[in-house]
Amino acid sequence: PHLSVEENLYLGAYSRSDRDEIAADLEWVYSLFPRLRERSWQKGGTLSGGEQQMLAVGRALMSRPDLLMLDEPSLGLAPLLVREIFEIIRRINAEGKTVLLVEQNAFAALSVAHYAYILEVGRVVLEGSGRELLENPKVKEAYLGG
Repeated sequence: PHLSVEENLYLGAYSRSDRDEIAADLEWVYSLFPRLRERSWQKGGTLSGGEQQMLAVGRALMSRPDLLMLDEPSLGLAPLLVREIFEIIRRINAEGKTVLLVEQNAFAALSVAHYAYILEVGRVVLEGSGRELLENPKVKEAYLGG
């Protein structure tokens, strides 16, 4: 929380030594999260909840992971920010990153999922493509309010 946004992002690339590619990845993260560029000098701990979530994802991306694991990225965020975060998740995946997402917002998660599992009390009760599960009557009734 005491490091600037940019210092936080560089921290994500700590184990890397490819300076030119680190700079390119920093620009990519800033293209995903323009607010982070605007606040690059600001201390991470002073950002809003949504901005801190963006910073955490950006920092993780700076390490160039093969798999990005996200646990409840929409937790506590305003609906507008939830839409923005899920659009960014979709974009990250479209740019070649595998994303494993754990999320209680069923509609948002299934809207971006290629494949999904629905758990109840720790057991898989349904699985299939995100689209199939969005159309499933049991899912609609139990999780989507339909």
